[in-house]
Amino acid sequence: MISLFNPPPLVLLQCLLSSHWPTNFNCLVFFPLREAEGFKDQGNAFYVKKDYSEAFNYYTKAIDACPKNASYYGNRAATLMMLCRFREALVDSQRAVRLDDCFMKGHLREGKCHLSLGNAMAASRCFQKVLELEPSNSQAQQEHKNATAVLEYERMAELDFEKRDFRKVVYSMDKALGLASTCHRFKILKAECLALLGRYLEAQSVASDILRMDSTNGDALYVRGLCLYYEDCIDKAVQFFVQALRMAPDHEKSRLACRNAKALKAKKEEGNKVFKDSNFEAAYRLYSEALAIDPNNIKTNAKLYCNRGTVGAKLNKPDQAIEDCTSAIKLDDTYIKAYLRRAQCYMDIEQYEEAVRDYEKVYQTEKTKEHKHLLKTAQLELKKSKRKDYYKVLGVGKNATEDEIKKAYRKRALMHHPDRHSAATPEVQKEEEKKFKEMGEAFTVLSDPKKKTRYDCGHDLEDDSNNMGGTYKFPDISGGNPTGPRRAQ
Repeated sequence: MISLFNPPPLVLLQCLLSSHWPTNFNCLVFFPLREAEGFKDQGNAFYVKKDYSEAFNYYTKAIDACPKNASYYGNRAATLMMLCRFREALVDSQRAVRLDDCFMKGHLREGKCHLSLGNAMAASRCFQKVLELEPSNSQAQQEHKNATAVLEYERMAELDFEKRDFRKVVYSMDKALGLASTCHRFKILKAECLALLGRYLEAQSVASDILRMDSTNGDALYVRGLCLYYEDCIDKAVQFFVQALRMAPDHEKSRLACRNAKALKAKKEEGNKVFKDSNFEAAYRLYSEALAIDPNNIKTNAKLYCNRGTVGAKLNKPDQAIEDCTSAIKLDDTYIKAYLRRAQCYMDIEQYEEAVRDYEKVYQTEKTKEHKHLLKTAQLELKKSKRKDYYKVLGVGKNATEDEIKKAYRKRALMHHPDRHSAATPEVQKEEEKKFKEMGEAFTVLSDPKKKTRYDCGHDLEDDSNNMGGTYKFPDISGGNPTGPRRAQ
């Protein structure tokens, strides 16, 4: 049975050529076209009002009534573009030009969809087709230039990524996205470079926007994992890498990042374990191996350098420990633990100015009682270091007993007494008398419990009598030796 609403072309031709035209056939055949045109007009009215959702509905009704009309698909494509549904708009545009290869607006809209989605090469071909149909079409000329610009931005980004110049890649992708606003590929590349630059919040924001639209996007899952990985949240990062590989089993970046994350975690934990067991040589080796796994993981590597610095301090290698802590700070200048570790190493080797500088940085960042105490201690030691070190003068340690101080004084008094150097040159005599005087000052202070306490606390001793300058009466502790009382020179 032949349908009067959709008669085969041969039957329709035969009817037109014969006198046997069915009753009411003209009305039945052309009614769908009139109805479709009505829907199209209503769609146009809503489009003018910018009510694109209603326009879409009426253009869809027009297509349903007359599915072979290219302009209806073109109109719906324009509406979908305004709704930022470019993938659907691309499908409608392609249907339109398949129905009518000379439909210029269809080719133009297809090109715009390709360009917005980041396929600049396909877009360029569409705009070229429009220019073949109408060489003076200014819109097609401009869009063709835009497509060429996007291709150039892509090329530059690829070269800069290979050079690891991620800032330039971000710049190129921002420019490209200005012309290809919905291209996920450009957004992902930008997000990855932001992560590599340490701008994790921005990178996560871009990746999350894509995942809200497409939760199965393996590239976006990879970027989310990368951000977590670089923020030293390794377990969570691995979960995202594994999910990305489920969505895209051949995602090589996720596979490599997952392997590095697992290896880094295992090596770091192994180093921590042997450190707790006081096997410092093994800990140093394991931390070094962990540092070689991924130079891009700044935060984790900062912790590894600091850990290795701690090992260096335990191995009594303060210079090595300071170097590692400095490396940690270069990677993360907010890493308080590295500043504290380095400051302690500076204190151990009596580089008090450097220690004060590090403790000041720590206290500015975290104003705790503990940090304030560490800073004051370093400042005190710095102040003490700028005066004569009486312990060094006598050659004793800071915890020397009274007897040890007396023995050291007697020994040095015999060594530097001017009478022993009376036959020496004037220069030697002068140097020895200077040393003898310093020794007397040191003994006067360190043999007096009150003065020693004040000296150890860093108090100013200039007001103490018989201390800084004046006459020193050295006690006779030499058993009749001529190192007895003598006026200081």
